[in-house]
Amino acid sequence: LIPNLVETVKGYAAHEKETLEKVVQARNAAMQAQSGGDAKKQAEAENALSATLKSIFALSESYPDLKANQNFLELQRELTDTEDKIQAARRFYNGNVRDFNTKLQVFPTNIMAGTLGFKAREFFEIAEVKERENIEVKF
Repeated sequence: LIPNLVETVKGYAAHEKETLEKVVQARNAAMQAQSGGDAKKQAEAENALSATLKSIFALSESYPDLKANQNFLELQRELTDTEDKIQAARRFYNGNVRDFNTKLQVFPTNIMAGTLGFKAREFFEIAEVKERENIEVKF
């Protein structure tokens, strides 16, 4: 999805190479963080990717032809839908982490958890409240 978005934008904004490279780098970092299993690093990589994607949508404001491009509009809708799904998954994950961490502190589970070496998990959080805003699409 993201490579398609980058290719669509490339055709209209060839001189915006730096912005497009940042998106590709952020995407690669997010993909690597997924395989690492570290929730904190994964959250940081996802936050960086989200920020760079917003820069592409901001860039589209400078190119009216790009904003009108059907492929770009469809990709923008798909990314918004994907972002909504990620937020739902984040809420689900954080709910399970909250329940897990609570159970680690409650008797008699805390005794078994300590014996078996279970540790509290970190929440998957967005770095800034500003990043929680939906991407604004203007027609």
